[in-house]
Amino acid sequence: MQFNPSTHIPVMEHFYTIQGEGFYTGHAAYFIRLAGCDVGCVWCDVKESWTVEEQQLMLIDDLLKEVLKYPGRLIVITGGEPLMYDLSFLTQTLKANGFQINIETSGAYPISGTLDWICVSPKKFKAPLKEVLAKANELKCIIFNKSDFEFAEQNCLLATKDCVLYLQTEWSKQEQMLPLMIDYVKAHPQWKISLQTHKYLNIP
Repeated sequence: MQFNPSTHIPVMEHFYTIQGEGFYTGHAAYFIRLAGCDVGCVWCDVKESWTVEEQQLMLIDDLLKEVLKYPGRLIVITGGEPLMYDLSFLTQTLKANGFQINIETSGAYPISGTLDWICVSPKKFKAPLKEVLAKANELKCIIFNKSDFEFAEQNCLLATKDCVLYLQTEWSKQEQMLPLMIDYVKAHPQWKISLQTHKYLNIP
């Protein structure tokens, strides 16, 4: 689908809520979930974000009007895979209106736009770029099975010493994997545990 990223962006959904996971857990945030993803995680809980429909194209100016209706000034751009698109104009527009801009990405595409906080959640299905991992403020590795601990450590080696390190269970595997994560973090205290608190709170 062809569109001009200086005027439009494909938005699957956008809403004001509480950030439920990672470093900014508990903060009021406006989520902008962009449509489109080719990473293809088998356990993705938003598979409807993988495809882009014509009706999802949204004027960036119209999106800004919606965001400005709420008092929070933290934006979380997520997906899908948001870095599939040039985010320069979108982020410039939001920054000009006083927003902090966080992004959640697999790291599989180069960084674009003006970003205040980069959360990289690397996936085995499409490896993150080394240059994106090097700029990550937060590394959030999903634990689906035991081999994911080694995958997390491999990605940690490419991050900076200031990067905040999180392990987070895939929701359906929480009962099996959370005890292993607890033991792992106790043995490797550079890591922290991230929980999907929004699911406990029953909010989007």
